[in-house]
Amino acid sequence: MKQNTTITARIKLYATKEQKTLIQETISAYTVACNYISGVVFESKQLIQPKLHTVSYPTLRADYKMKSQMALSVMRTVIARYRSAKSNKHQWDLINFNRGELDLVWNRDYSLTKDGSFSLITHTSGRIKIPYETKGVEKYFTDEWSFGTCKVLIKNGDLYLHIPITKEIDKYDITTCNDVVGVDFGINFTAVSYSSIGKTTFFKGRHIKDKRSQFIKTRKELQMRGTASSRRRLKKIGQRETRWMNDVNHCTSKALVANCKDKALLVLEDLHGVRTATEKVCKRNRYLSVSWAFFDLRQKIEYKAELAGKKAIAVDPKYTSQSCPKCGNTDRYNRDKRNHTFKCKGCEYKSNDDRIGAMNLWNKGIVFVSKETIGINFDSTGQVNIPTM
Repeated sequence: MKQNTTITARIKLYATKEQKTLIQETISAYTVACNYISGVVFESKQLIQPKLHTVSYPTLRADYKMKSQMALSVMRTVIARYRSAKSNKHQWDLINFNRGELDLVWNRDYSLTKDGSFSLITHTSGRIKIPYETKGVEKYFTDEWSFGTCKVLIKNGDLYLHIPITKEIDKYDITTCNDVVGVDFGINFTAVSYSSIGKTTFFKGRHIKDKRSQFIKTRKELQMRGTASSRRRLKKIGQRETRWMNDVNHCTSKALVANCKDKALLVLEDLHGVRTATEKVCKRNRYLSVSWAFFDLRQKIEYKAELAGKKAIAVDPKYTSQSCPKCGNTDRYNRDKRNHTFKCKGCEYKSNDDRIGAMNLWNKGIVFVSKETIGINFDSTGQVNIPTM
């Protein structure tokens, strides 16, 4: 059985100064047209494109000088934004397109040429050809992947295409699962994994914590200055930290998925609402706890696992750091947070507290799959037989 998986490829274009100007003019014209259509949709509450087309298409063509396909793209962009707001149960408010918007449809508004360039439509000058950076994205330019409607962005003077690309893969069959891996997220260790053979892998996070602390210190110093140059510097530092953290999560998720067997099931923590809980920590540690990119790491693990023929699920992590994986005893005093250790008050089983979390998540994964599928033995108490550290 097949299923489609979609990821977003971020591709840098090497545009000349004149080409960037043309693209910027196209983005500006597209944004203005989006705001016009947004006003029409807000007043009419019309989200059916054929009916909206009858009302607004002539105006887009005549007054806004939109080419036919770009006029259709404008309507699709605005309708999608309103539908997204409606599905998220937001109030029916006028949506303003303040940031530059430009959506291009594959093989109509943009395409690949034989000379290794992207051909992009512009508002006033027809199509232009722009070469692109191929490093790291070569694998996507094959028949296995199909391109969708992309967004054009200009960031820090550079031109990018954000392209949703889709690949058909085999749907994960739980009956073929040959390993369960519990994955605990944390700060001192970005992730700790525990597999069915008792193998524990620690992905160190102390150096990440130290570097983020340095970012905090630098940001605080610049905020105290309050000058125009310090504000510009603050913005650059924020962008640099985001890029760096994104790269850390990419490397961690890639190594984590590669470290698992084929057809493995990865059991992750569902940390929805973790911000509320971490806001209770002491003030000096609050920023590190609240801003840690756990959800981004989870998303990267999920799609990388899917592409590798594996599966990642998220489960409730409640009490996974307080419960003993050997005897099931749950007590908040089992865990010593300061020393990052765990000692069961019942059976006195000892281990690292993050490893205990991974073991309990693994235990949840065993229950999810069932003992018949995996072939792992349970003892008389119903607990999984866990190897000692």
